[in-house]
Amino acid sequence: MIARASEVSAIASREIKKWYRSPILLFMTTIQPLLWMSLYGKAFNLTGMFRIPEDILKQLPPESTARFAAIMNEILSRFFGASDIDFFSYIAVGMMGVILLFTSMSSGMSIAWDRRLGVLNKLLVAPISRSSIILGKVISAIIRGVTQSLLVMLIGLALGMRLRVSGLVELLIAVLALALLGASLSSLIISVTIRLKSWEHHIAVSNLLTLPLMFTSSALYPVTLMPEWLRTVAAINPLTHGIEVLREVLLLGASFNSQAMLWHLSILTIFASVATLLGIYLSNIALRKM
Repeated sequence: MIARASEVSAIASREIKKWYRSPILLFMTTIQPLLWMSLYGKAFNLTGMFRIPEDILKQLPPESTARFAAIMNEILSRFFGASDIDFFSYIAVGMMGVILLFTSMSSGMSIAWDRRLGVLNKLLVAPISRSSIILGKVISAIIRGVTQSLLVMLIGLALGMRLRVSGLVELLIAVLALALLGASLSSLIISVTIRLKSWEHHIAVSNLLTLPLMFTSSALYPVTLMPEWLRTVAAINPLTHGIEVLREVLLLGASFNSQAMLWHLSILTIFASVATLLGIYLSNIALRKM
């Protein structure tokens, strides 16, 4: 057991060293979610569409103004969980999950790069378990993804993101959700791309996986605004459950729905466990054929 942990630690350490020794890699995996957050989040103010302009409100009787305000607040609460959540904060939390998706994609590409340089062949003939190779890749993806997600949160705060965190427990739950999401996505992508021998095929398949996962989740807009068939897809998307946990604990503060949060966290835990075990199993089969 200790030997296996040492093997996993060595693989993960190697991946993390490659990451922080290459600032351009950190920049490239971080810049796209930041662009989505700063441009899409600021330009497309979805919550502003449900608010009546002040000049129109002044022309209405007081009782009508109060009634319209109550209706609009009910709509915002139904879509976003609370009436005082702005769209930029909503999408900024979504981008914390999206950057984990891009980091997981890079973990799959690292296997293609190791194969191309001959590093993977050396690892396969070394006295280490094949499962340790995959677990090391997954753990490094989790560490890198959580770090970059927290970096996106800090940049979002500088750009106007409003958090309502009531205590340390909520922050720990957010980190746990990010870790589980990282395990789910990296295991999924590695299990699919490990059979590919071409670097170009890795990029094509990774893009084919990441974009549908992003657009069928609640990263950019509420699930309640989706058509019925797309809601079904979003319900089985791990990115949706991870982001919903983050929004509950980071945007709703002490008023968050603990039952909904535990539901999403439970689904995410199950998905992470199944995806990791399945990823190790499928990867072992693929590595034996090399």
